Amino acid sequence: MTILRQPTRAGVRDAAAKVAQVIPATPIYIIEIRGVSVALKAESLQPMGAFKLRGAWHRLTALDEAARRRGVVAFSSGNHAQGIAWAAKKLGIAATIVMPADAPRSKRDGTLALGAEVVDYDRATQSREQIAAQLAEARGATLVPSFDDPWIIEGQGSCGLEAARQMVARGLPEPAQVVIPCGGGGLAAGIALALPDARITVVEPEGWDDMRRSLEAGWIEPVGPNPPPTACDSLQTPRVSPLTFDVLSRRGAEGVTVSETEIAAAQRWAAERLRLVVEPGGAVALAALMSGEVQPVAGTLAILSGGNVDLAAYAGVLAA
Repeated sequence: MTILRQPTRAGVRDAAAKVAQVIPATPIYIIEIRGVSVALKAESLQPMGAFKLRGAWHRLTALDEAARRRGVVAFSSGNHAQGIAWAAKKLGIAATIVMPADAPRSKRDGTLALGAEVVDYDRATQSREQIAAQLAEARGATLVPSFDDPWIIEGQGSCGLEAARQMVARGLPEPAQVVIPCGGGGLAAGIALALPDARITVVEPEGWDDMRRSLEAGWIEPVGPNPPPTACDSLQTPRVSPLTFDVLSRRGAEGVTVSETEIAAAQRWAAERLRLVVEPGGAVALAALMSGEVQPVAGTLAILSGGNVDLAAYAGVLAA
């Protein structure tokens, strides 16, 4: 029987130490929502525009020299793609990314600019996991999932440790509640490990709330048939993984959903009040707080997880 490695809090601490050596801490912004001071962690200001490079760096630096020579294969709509490409470029590793043909151009162009090879697939009719697995096997490369991987989860958790230190330094309580955008759950699971005493709330767009429904049911529930269109390309995960679900389920995490209108309003608010460009999927935690789906308490931390926008779509959001 194969015993799979599990993500741990010790692994999150190791990842945080590694990440701190290559990138500066992203800032937190202190805002007031319903009379409560809330910390917003601006992962949208990462070098490639999203938190994903944390897990990518932790995972790729764990590869031995032989594995690095054989390269890596990943699948992503864009943020994990750019995180892997960024880490691979710094480490001299060849990276191939399986991306949906309808991925935002900014994310595709960013991935290519970082030196990765991009392989297209049809999101509606093809399996990105199957395509990536076949490519990895044919090339002898390491497959690096976007969330179903213990190193990836630990790396994303470094965001929580970093934010906790910043909150205390700014005179705020340690995180008591963390509100987190959720696609596959890698960021949420990592932060749940990093901050074991905090209440964890994941946020998904309406119709794509498989993690919320899974947590409520006690087993993994995939996205239902014919889910509605959403601007949150980074959160369109049809099924969460046992690894992320197990971490969040054990922690008693909860889930909420937000509408496309609420997401766009949060994007506009971030632009107008904070001068931050936040992509739709990166704005859902802020949307949940602004809409009242999540009530802020002392020690609330929310993650602005990404800022890689399609410029034409973003201009339309700002003009609305």
